[in-house]
Amino acid sequence: MQAEPCEAAMTSLAAEARIRVSASARCLDQMVSHFLEHDAQITALPDGSHRCGFGHATTYLRAEGDEIWLRVEATDLGNLATGKMMLLGHLEEAASGETLQAVWRGDGEGLSTPPQFRRMQVLRAQWVTPQMRRLTLRGEDLGRFASLEHLHVKLLIPREQVEPVWPRLDASGRLVQGEEARRPVRRTYTLRRVDVAAGQVEIDFVTHGEGSPGSRLAIRAQPGDVVGMFGPGGGAPRAADWTLLAGDETALPAIARILEAMPRDARGMAFIEVSGAAERQDLIAPAGVEVHWLYRESAAPGTTSLLPDAVCAASWPSDEGAFAWAGCEFAAVQRLRRHCRMDRGLDKNGHLAVAYWRRGVEEGGFEKTAAEEAGAAAASVRPG
Repeated sequence: MQAEPCEAAMTSLAAEARIRVSASARCLDQMVSHFLEHDAQITALPDGSHRCGFGHATTYLRAEGDEIWLRVEATDLGNLATGKMMLLGHLEEAASGETLQAVWRGDGEGLSTPPQFRRMQVLRAQWVTPQMRRLTLRGEDLGRFASLEHLHVKLLIPREQVEPVWPRLDASGRLVQGEEARRPVRRTYTLRRVDVAAGQVEIDFVTHGEGSPGSRLAIRAQPGDVVGMFGPGGGAPRAADWTLLAGDETALPAIARILEAMPRDARGMAFIEVSGAAERQDLIAPAGVEVHWLYRESAAPGTTSLLPDAVCAASWPSDEGAFAWAGCEFAAVQRLRRHCRMDRGLDKNGHLAVAYWRRGVEEGGFEKTAAEEAGAAAASVRPG
């Protein structure tokens, strides 16, 4: 079959696979239903295949006897590899209990290192505020990380006194993470700045002692230390006539980067909750965007309603054209999401509220909980 061109670009990379599976029609229906539940753009084509749009990748699926035919088109090898992994993972879920073998033909054949992965070296570390520490990391070929459409990366933090095993791809395009004892710990962070020409990125860490891997990395990092970086992912605000930004200190690097990238004539409001005035940063924001700092003072993070209260009390434009973006603790995000939908009347295209962390839960366990709560609809990676 000659597939239609990827809608994301006039020229695309592409790969195809045929995978033997029992009950292929049922598996196809289950995959399509799942994608529909998560707001994928799906078109049924005359030849019985389905075209599914996922941001920077377009996929095609068709049942053919005892096989499923898959095709992925994308703008670069990273998005192509992600599309392969996504399709194969959902097919394995639909064909529960079966061992599936995929042989992908086309672009990206024979890749063993994930195109989304980079080994990064610590260049320097500095304190931005008493609780925020910035690491500058150096690596190669960072162009895919520069887009504002995806703000976040997974950092792969080596375990102490253990030689790390970095992720690789198997022959079917699956991501292989290696033995658990040597597997780096994964944590999600915002790319504060990206300098492709210099081969550098900056990442800001909220420190809270050495009890968590990310905070410990930020405090102890020395020039020459190596970490892994996988991505990018996550979502930024879409262009709008008026924009609301809301977040606690975990979202402050994202909000700062978003503000810097806004058109100088942009209008909106930003609410940022931090522990106190010492954590306030000088931000570059358009003159038409009001920035409001909210101080918890002695209250612990995630124990107040300071941020959602401020957002709910704010005066928004009553006309259409507003977009709301929020990143903060799980309970606050739930309230902000309800407020955007029920009180402000924003549809799914008018807001993006992501739980960056959940009080009392580490990132790994939180992600499972949040995925169930949100139906894993967010293709974004969640900072924690």
